Amino acid sequence: MKIGICLPYMKAGLTREDYQAWFQAVDAGPFHSVCCGERIHGPAMDMRMVLAAAAIATSRVEITPTLYVLPMHNATRVAKEIASMDILAGGRVRNVSIGYGGREQDYTAVGARYTGRYGRMDEQVQEMRRVWRGEEMVAGAGPIGPSPVTAGGPRLLAGAMGPKSIARCARWADGLYGWSANGERAELARVFAMADAAWAQAERPDRPYRLGGFWYTLADNGQQKLYDYIYEYLAIAGPAIATMMAESVNRSSADAVRAAVDNAEAAGCEEVFLVPATAEMVEVERLADIVATR
Repeated sequence: MKIGICLPYMKAGLTREDYQAWFQAVDAGPFHSVCCGERIHGPAMDMRMVLAAAAIATSRVEITPTLYVLPMHNATRVAKEIASMDILAGGRVRNVSIGYGGREQDYTAVGARYTGRYGRMDEQVQEMRRVWRGEEMVAGAGPIGPSPVTAGGPRLLAGAMGPKSIARCARWADGLYGWSANGERAELARVFAMADAAWAQAERPDRPYRLGGFWYTLADNGQQKLYDYIYEYLAIAGPAIATMMAESVNRSSADAVRAAVDNAEAAGCEEVFLVPATAEMVEVERLADIVATR
């Protein structure tokens, strides 16, 4: 199983030097890939800017958006952004996760319509692939470039959790980004089983690519930092939900992180991303030790 790490895009006050240190440490480590998520409200850095910087600053790891909330955006512009990022990375953008998003406030902030996002994303995927194939989007205007390094563009992985949304995505997705906050084998196995069933129902001859993810920390006093991070991340959903989720995650020691990584592999993940609760460099350094000794 391939192991990647998420960049600390949610932390306020990070500097150019902080990100440079992370890029260098991740690229020098035993990691397969690096990712970044998308969120509008809060101190979050722009996912596209961070990953474009990572594409230039690194030379080895794959660069993976996790994930584009696609219905918030113009699909042609997203296709252009991803192709540009792939060129900057020298062809290392091989997977892109896309999803519907559940934060209506983020849609409102960027002037996007929250309702109808499911059907809209179905159409957007087709639009992106047309752009990557070099088809004209406006009659007589010629193709929209640049072309991604990989012909036809990267794999598109659906960031979906429920059976209805997974079944819908099975018509166009190349795989699934399954999330288990605490890295539980049963949760990941269940979502991948739903994907297998949906792919079979859609008469897809291929097997969906299986990408997983979970929260962790290896910082000192980690459990409190993990709790605080998750509570802050989910505070927009209300204190009851934020507290419940924060109390449910305990991957804050080397043994606990190893167990969660083993869970992901046992659940069938081909690749897993670990999302750190802090921006401390020990998150990379101590995780590198775990990955190197598996």
